[in-house]
Amino acid sequence: MAYLQEIVAGRRRRLAAEGPALGEAVPERREQPLVPLLAPETGPGAEAGRAPLLVCEIKRRSPSRGAIAPGLDAVEQARRYAAAGVRAVSVLTEPDHFGGALADLAAVKAACPRLSVLRKDFLLDERDVEISYRAGADAVLLLAACLSARELGELYRRAAALGMTPLVEMHDAADLEKARAVRPRLTGINSRDLTTFAVDPTLPARLRPAVDWPTTLLYESGIHRAEDAAFARAAGFDGVLVGEAVVRRPQLVAELRQVLAAAAPTGGRRPFWERVFAARARRGARPLVKVCGITNRADAETAVALGADLLGFILAPSPRRAGPELLPQLADLTVTKVGVVVDDVSAAAPLLRAGLLDAVQFHGDEQPDECYELAFPYYKALRVGAPADLAQESGYRCPRVLLDAFTPAVRGGSGRRVDAALLARRAAAEPPPAPLWLAGGIGPGNVAAVVGEQRPELIDASSGLEAAPGRKDHHKLRAFFRQLPAAGGAPGSSAG
Repeated sequence: MAYLQEIVAGRRRRLAAEGPALGEAVPERREQPLVPLLAPETGPGAEAGRAPLLVCEIKRRSPSRGAIAPGLDAVEQARRYAAAGVRAVSVLTEPDHFGGALADLAAVKAACPRLSVLRKDFLLDERDVEISYRAGADAVLLLAACLSARELGELYRRAAALGMTPLVEMHDAADLEKARAVRPRLTGINSRDLTTFAVDPTLPARLRPAVDWPTTLLYESGIHRAEDAAFARAAGFDGVLVGEAVVRRPQLVAELRQVLAAAAPTGGRRPFWERVFAARARRGARPLVKVCGITNRADAETAVALGADLLGFILAPSPRRAGPELLPQLADLTVTKVGVVVDDVSAAAPLLRAGLLDAVQFHGDEQPDECYELAFPYYKALRVGAPADLAQESGYRCPRVLLDAFTPAVRGGSGRRVDAALLARRAAAEPPPAPLWLAGGIGPGNVAAVVGEQRPELIDASSGLEAAPGRKDHHKLRAFFRQLPAAGGAPGSSAG
């Protein structure tokens, strides 16, 4: 069912029958002080020093989840948020599908005048904006999906003229084009498709590289635990909007605030997942390339010059183990750096804290519930040799899992390829799996075939590029990169 179309059609009928206040009492003049959701603009980079934004929502139900908290007292919920240190709340005022009311917003603002209150609804014309302002809203949600480019511009300008903060929400490339025309100071990317209410947690990260105007970016929907907020930050977002999870579990607010405030050192570079998805958008038809098993500067520089997107450094027992002095010596190389660990993060943790590593690749027996507590950012490498191994992939919470060939003797660098039948089985699964990250036996002699057959988003090569364990053969490296498709083009673009 096209939920969005149904909701908007119902709202148009209500507007025609009841007017923009939907039959509720709204004062002729605003009675509450206006608290901007964003600090007043004082010049370029005005938001740069501001703390990450946490917007907690007041909602009773939704079309996808049904009843969440049918008897929820909006004012008491707002007070709980404020007591936990939240300074911005979103009040869902749509009555038919979400159980909200404009009266909820007015009551929340009257009881908590220091909070910045966002009206979340399906606003359709300037009268909606003015009613929101008079009822006490400090900010309004403008859904690009249910407005034309002209309407979005009109509503945006009216809200801004009243001193409110317009939050422009988008979900796909068409929405982004509408948003680009108004260049909003606050932009939300929703991981939930409002036509189906399905959630894709990676969609905001994939769409984010196309946002090319100065803005504060808000990650919306799909936040259920602290790790989800950490991913949003690592994907380049300035804050999160959280609904159902904080209604059901108010103690999550403190965890989210802690995560949002604890930005990991990046050495001045963009955070890991933002870098990964930006590189993916830039590469187009060419997969991302991670050259692993780097042990010296000459190999690192050559790989980067040829087009490596990530470098891997083994920090576990291996003939390819990187010495403790190597990462500090490579601090000037701006390439994304990943530390590969096997059950023990002691060597990687200080490098991650110092910003010398961008992420950790877990290549041992780390379980889904352990990874985030061990290190972040991270992704999991999974050795697959049977269908049962594939079933483990969906249990991990990281956006991507690297598949490597299973061999009993070694954790990686075996030179063996993942069984093509297993990869075909994975590709045919329903629902469709995440884009493929693939390692194992990839070198200059087969990389073109691997890319053509498997269409991976990322390939990880190590032993196939070596003259000896831990030493790359630069002729093989050049031949390897020559076999890759040219960068640019359509497949796998970030807005897809």
